[in-house]
Amino acid sequence: MRARSLGIICGFCGAVGGLWAVSSGAENQPAALAIGDQAPAFSANTHAGDLWQAEERIGRGRYVVVYFYPAALTGGCTKQACSYRDQAADWSGLDVEVIGISADPVNNLKLFREAHHLNFTLLSDVNGFIARAFGVPVSPGGSFKTTIDGKEVVLKRPHTLARWTFILGQDGKVLYRDTHVDASGDSRKALEFLRRWK
Repeated sequence: MRARSLGIICGFCGAVGGLWAVSSGAENQPAALAIGDQAPAFSANTHAGDLWQAEERIGRGRYVVVYFYPAALTGGCTKQACSYRDQAADWSGLDVEVIGISADPVNNLKLFREAHHLNFTLLSDVNGFIARAFGVPVSPGGSFKTTIDGKEVVLKRPHTLARWTFILGQDGKVLYRDTHVDASGDSRKALEFLRRWK
């Protein structure tokens, strides 16, 4: 069983369209975490700019859903996030923390969370380090134009992460992995798995 460690801080608290410090390390894609593997250790900035540390939240006696998605406020990613939002009571009843991760900077995540009244934590993986530690494919970033409160904004991200979902057990090991995620049905599918597991 592989144990992985990732002592990094990912995030960016500046305005939309700011600059990012992108990793200059090797771009080789590591093997994806398998069922039974220990989740990697990592730190990242939340949508509020706070520091979220895996060592304080994962493997601490509760379940953690970690879902990676391509880009904040885009169609499929909004459907996916809203499905987790709408099923929050079901997740909390199972003692589960839900975490959404993309390569969007913090300001994008803040806008995303406020625009759709999301009720769970979003993490900023601007360098793609967390995704790679889980084995999630990382591709070049891009930009997305949208309107928020009547104002047109362009949201930029340095990387685009594949849409993968993991459920981590109470001991921090992978219980579930979905590499072919249906955005709108992701929360329901993961929830059904955990209900059967428990």
